[in-house]
Amino acid sequence: MGQIKVEKNAGGIEGLCVIEPAVHGDARGYFMETYNQRDMEAEGLTMNFVQDNQSCSVKGVLRGLHFQKEFPQGKLVRVIKGSVYDVAVDLRSGSRTFGKWFGIELTEENKKQFYIPEGFAHGFLVLSDMAEFCYKCTDFYHPGDEGGLAWNDPEIGIKWPKLLGEYKGNASAKGYQLEDGTKLNLSDKDQLWAGLKDTFHF
Repeated sequence: MGQIKVEKNAGGIEGLCVIEPAVHGDARGYFMETYNQRDMEAEGLTMNFVQDNQSCSVKGVLRGLHFQKEFPQGKLVRVIKGSVYDVAVDLRSGSRTFGKWFGIELTEENKKQFYIPEGFAHGFLVLSDMAEFCYKCTDFYHPGDEGGLAWNDPEIGIKWPKLLGEYKGNASAKGYQLEDGTKLNLSDKDQLWAGLKDTFHF
């Protein structure tokens, strides 16, 4: 018991949690528990995970901002190789922090995990040459249920680290690059999402 340290309501947004596992290391390497249901429940985190996912992305890839419309997923995310800047945006109806975002750098060195409850948009930017990204989900993937928001929507105002470029009124990656010259790399779909106001019509 007690193998994790949890920062609750990260960034002042209810439900977001930054989790730091205890890492036991010596000259041979290290050992840690990446998930322990009893420790999570002791911290009041009683979610039930049903699916594990893993992705690999090269430097400059930005995935997001994605959310599920009818079948929302809570996600426990971490990086096992490389470094990403991971972001959650509150989309919960009636939330006092609707539209607010919080970001954290997740790396293979810091071994931090980030829990994002149901009702958030999620995305990440790869800062290392390559990153392997793992996450547990509280619901299964449902084809056709995905929604999205423009990663650079000024209404949300995410400050992506090490990213240079000027907003031109859409989600296109054109004209954006990391400080070392690596071009921003988005899927065709992620360059078509609209902003918060146009998506939620307020």
